[in-house]
Amino acid sequence: MKTKNKFILGCGLLLSVFLIWYLFVKENDYTISFTVKAATGTVFQGINEWSAIRLEKEKENYQTVAKNNFDFIKQRMTKNHSQMDYTWEMVPINDSMTKVNVGIKEWNHSLYNKISAPFVNTKFKEEQIQKIKSFKEGLNDHISKFKYKIDGLGSSKEEFVAYISLKSVLQTKAQTMIGNDGVITGFLQMHNIKIQGRPYVEVTKWDFDKETLDFNYCFPIDKETKIIADKDVKFKTIPAMKGLKATYFGNMRTSDRSWFALLDYAKKNGYELNNKPLEHFFANPFNGGDELSWKTEVIIPFVKR
Repeated sequence: MKTKNKFILGCGLLLSVFLIWYLFVKENDYTISFTVKAATGTVFQGINEWSAIRLEKEKENYQTVAKNNFDFIKQRMTKNHSQMDYTWEMVPINDSMTKVNVGIKEWNHSLYNKISAPFVNTKFKEEQIQKIKSFKEGLNDHISKFKYKIDGLGSSKEEFVAYISLKSVLQTKAQTMIGNDGVITGFLQMHNIKIQGRPYVEVTKWDFDKETLDFNYCFPIDKETKIIADKDVKFKTIPAMKGLKATYFGNMRTSDRSWFALLDYAKKNGYELNNKPLEHFFANPFNGGDELSWKTEVIIPFVKR
């Protein structure tokens, strides 16, 4: 067989293999990619919030099929007789920039979409581009409402505190704190115990899979304070710790955005963290004012070796 014929045959085989893979093996019909100035976890939380909004406004029901930490989530969307999969991959570029790849599959018209999407602007293609564009615009609006900076290696000081132990999903940490604020401050006032500084949140367990938190809501007090037995309010010393530190400015409802930035920074720079953030709040949200001036210091300690 002549060399030319071998070349043509080889190209034909490669093309056949590619077409079989593209049409029948490749999972997604169409992929949209973009970059956003946010940590991977912030994008992940944005996807969850966007999905809830789509359910309310467009009657699109998104169910999580699979997820991995805060950098991958696969969703199945159903609306009437339509069913589509959205596979989101968040790839950190640095602690403040993420590349997002969104793979989309429409179960009833997958083959047609794969054939047509590369060449023509079908209704499917245009709708998905507009949908992801809307998501990105909403995410950018959310990002504009807070800011943070990575301080790098840092440490916290030892603090004697009165505290209450709470549980919540990640998204309602601040609401849970505020809802229980009267329990601890009322106790301290009743027993004439003076608060000596701004409050802390000490996370004792962060379940990535369930997106839940166990945490202590703490107020610094004099270390010579007489310990009073109570079913809710306890006393302890928060030890000094070393870790990665960030300074966050914004509403405490979204202070976890700085946690995600620290996780991305740690992954990029080879640090091993214990994923139990300590937050120190310097602003009182009850006083109102510009949220971008509300300061919180965050440290995630290193894993003890």
